[in-house]
Amino acid sequence: MDSIQSFLLGLIQGLTEFLPISSSGHLALGRYILGGNTEAGITFEVVVHFGTLCSILIYYWKDLMRLAGAGFGFLKAPAQKKNDKDVKVILFILVSMIPALIVGFTLKDYVEEIFMDPLLVSGMLIVTGFILFMTRFAKDPQGEVSLGKSLLIGIAQSFAMIPGISRSGSTISTALYLGIKREEAANFSFLMVIPVIGGAMLLQIKEMMEIGVSDAQLGSLLIGFFTSFISGYFALKYLIIILKKKGFHYFAYYCWVVGAIGLTYFLMNGV
Repeated sequence: MDSIQSFLLGLIQGLTEFLPISSSGHLALGRYILGGNTEAGITFEVVVHFGTLCSILIYYWKDLMRLAGAGFGFLKAPAQKKNDKDVKVILFILVSMIPALIVGFTLKDYVEEIFMDPLLVSGMLIVTGFILFMTRFAKDPQGEVSLGKSLLIGIAQSFAMIPGISRSGSTISTALYLGIKREEAANFSFLMVIPVIGGAMLLQIKEMMEIGVSDAQLGSLLIGFFTSFISGYFALKYLIIILKKKGFHYFAYYCWVVGAIGLTYFLMNGV
């Protein structure tokens, strides 16, 4: 994988991890179009996901420090802190992880197999477009996250393991359908993905260690990391601005166009 490919794939990961247009789908299509072997792909995927994880950690570091303080406070005095708002947020995040953990451990090999099917990815991008477009008809939400709602958002997140189904698109859309305020929907969606991305990275690190990293790969991996980190930070920042302005459903048109182009291209080329 050369420097240009690393830059482009890092940019794709950074932008699409947070914009509701499916990072897994775009990476699959990007790798197919640009080329690249499976071994390099595993290592590169770990590195660029680490880049976007760092962008979330930096963007939300104040919230994470506050939540960490609330968590330690609960451990010291659970009776006094059980009704603390931040303690409830931690509980909601943990509950939202359950569906993804179940799907991840039971269907991981199957998901990895279908990950390489560009026709499926293209079709699922069109599905993502419909998910996003339907938020146009959601009334102005004013509610908050609850235990039941966090579980439903977690179920939506588990479906995003299918390449082409956007994680942020499905979770934020579900939150809006459930009446959760727009900014809170976005913040919860991105906070709940931190342990999911972290856990997925730990599973992939073992494979990466077995493959190893050559000196020739190091430069490309650094380019991919910093590109995904910087682009991810700004994508996260501006998505929240767009969501506040009620422009979330406009991403549906992009997903439909890319999905339709993908289906046409791969069908014509017999993929």
